[in-house]
Amino acid sequence: MGLPVVGMVGGGQLSRMTHQAAIALGLSLKVLADATHDSAALVANGVTVGDHTSLDDLRAFSEGCEVVTFDHEHVPNGLLEALEAEGLRIAPGSAALRHAQDKIVMRERLAALGIPVPPFTPVATVRDVEGFAKHVGWPLVLKAATGGYDGKGVWVVHDVEQAAEVVASGVRLVAEQLVPLRRELAAVVARSPYGQGAAWPVVETVQADGICVEVLAPAPGLSEERALEAQSLALRLADALEVVGVLAVELFETADGLVVNELAMRPHNSAHWTIEGARTSQFEQHLRAVLDYPLGATTQTAPWVVMANMLGGDDDGDLDRRLHMLFGRDPALKVHLYGKVVKPGRKIGHVTALGDDLDDVRRRAQVGAHYLRTGTWLED
Repeated sequence: MGLPVVGMVGGGQLSRMTHQAAIALGLSLKVLADATHDSAALVANGVTVGDHTSLDDLRAFSEGCEVVTFDHEHVPNGLLEALEAEGLRIAPGSAALRHAQDKIVMRERLAALGIPVPPFTPVATVRDVEGFAKHVGWPLVLKAATGGYDGKGVWVVHDVEQAAEVVASGVRLVAEQLVPLRRELAAVVARSPYGQGAAWPVVETVQADGICVEVLAPAPGLSEERALEAQSLALRLADALEVVGVLAVELFETADGLVVNELAMRPHNSAHWTIEGARTSQFEQHLRAVLDYPLGATTQTAPWVVMANMLGGDDDGDLDRRLHMLFGRDPALKVHLYGKVVKPGRKIGHVTALGDDLDDVRRRAQVGAHYLRTGTWLED
């Protein structure tokens, strides 16, 4: 009997890297991509071009799949419910995925579970926002309830006038207190249908303009007690929401403790470092989880691992030459390019460095990502 076929909806870099993990396991990964030039469609064999908002396209794509999973959260939940009613196995299921698709649903469920979240309220009018500001103060954060990512769909507003501009867009919104934080962390875990859970070390994520630019593993200076708290919280959420696959819990570390910011039920940018930096990468683990295989070890392969995102510059320059130069300077660096059209600020790849000294490892990753983007070396 042959090995099972996994379907992944979405042809982005997460699907591309999951395809790479599937090869080592001998699995077939089918990909539903938007276009033939999508990141995964450039390298994977079993690619179907279709519309993830079409029930007919989803149904046709799912034929022959043991399980269908995702590299984004944009498939309408009603379509997933319809596929489940027809007997298709979805991982994570539609009931779990709603909490990653809708920030209001997520906030309300987490609050009911006693999980710390920022003070929040759904808002539809400027008066709603103004009333909330009387309780939490200005500035505050307005978020699109659905569809936001990488800083898109998030607005920090300082007064009624700025809030009115956002409300006028007609986007369904949730208002939140602007949390005074020390730094951002991520606790990434996996859960199988059997109920087995596994957690990677908690990491620090460094943000710029709402985009993660760097991940430090493990989070420097994080106490063992706080790290265990974050991992336990993430595993508790995975179990309570019945997540199957990888769950990333984005956290604020504040003076009063941990606060949950966002959830993602798929492989996540904050765990790309696991490809070289952990015994089992998040991509292999996600496949293991959705197929209900025993989960792999999550221990680090080096004391420190740093992943730096490579963001698009004004052009891609002579990337082949830059790779030659970078590998000549630092042969131990690992580079992952996504095959994406270069746009300013867009994530087009990442660089991973490993070692015994955090400052050195961090510098090497930064130098690599900067050079690939600009063709110039960072000054010492």
